[in-house]
Amino acid sequence: MKAMRLHAAGQPLRLEDVPRPDPGPDEVRIRVAACAVCRTDLHIVDGDQPLGRSPLIPGHQIVGTVDARGPAVQSPGVGARVGVAWLRQACGACDLCRRGLENLCPDATFNGWSADGGYAEYAVAPAAFVYPLPAGMADLQAAPLLCAGIIGYRSLRLAGVQPGDTVGLFGFGASAHLALQVALHWGCRVFAFSRGAAHRDLALRLGAAWAGTADPPALLDAAVTFAPAGAVIARALACMRPGATLAVNAIHLDEVPAMNYELLYRERAVRSVCNATRRDGEEFLRLAAEIPILAETDVLPLEQANEALRQVREGTVHGAAVLVP
Repeated sequence: MKAMRLHAAGQPLRLEDVPRPDPGPDEVRIRVAACAVCRTDLHIVDGDQPLGRSPLIPGHQIVGTVDARGPAVQSPGVGARVGVAWLRQACGACDLCRRGLENLCPDATFNGWSADGGYAEYAVAPAAFVYPLPAGMADLQAAPLLCAGIIGYRSLRLAGVQPGDTVGLFGFGASAHLALQVALHWGCRVFAFSRGAAHRDLALRLGAAWAGTADPPALLDAAVTFAPAGAVIARALACMRPGATLAVNAIHLDEVPAMNYELLYRERAVRSVCNATRRDGEEFLRLAAEIPILAETDVLPLEQANEALRQVREGTVHGAAVLVP
């Protein structure tokens, strides 16, 4: 099969012909129809996130059809249309898993990092960690939902967003443009912060009440930062009302900056967002079909994965980049 593989951090992916993987006893094999490109993929390729294995096929926002399954798998069946997200597997037995925090499991594994992912014609994944997809949701629409969408949804929840809140989204890319649609569905007023004029225009077109780089027209009840720049944390806190919570949605951050205590005082809170649970994914995909959420996509062939990553790096993607074999 064709696959784009990473052999060392900082090097371009190589298009290679590799054996088609066979599913393990509890796994399914998926013929990939689309795989969205995540900023986490970029952090892995650039070396910001240490390589989990080498060589590696990146990609963890996979949509496709089950074409084979291991002997222990009862569901999904061959022919089922499924999605694969970042969390590959958790132990299910540790204290964190028992408390519903499988995203924090110390033995968790991740697609496209600790195991090969979806920048290929086929991928395998544990059957218990794949998602059935709504019948009316197109492949190119579904792919960005499987990480950018799920983690954006979890971020809004961890920020304590309530119906009617004024919500700030800092850094307006693949995840934020989906989170905005969730917040609007909840009756929130959304302010989008971005240095890119095209991203601000997209936010306004999707329904943001304001988009810019200056001080917003009102204080924020909750906020999420999506940019991997620590300086954005202080910027967001300066825009928030007392008692508000900021969720930092980043697997990699350049630094946590020194800041004046006044930014945290009056019970403002900062919390990180780490991975997502299967429950997050199930809830979000139901909600995405109900709204319905529409992902803005730039579609490229699999062979152009390096170009897609360059566009993510430079912030020129219009919504989310999606690779198709």
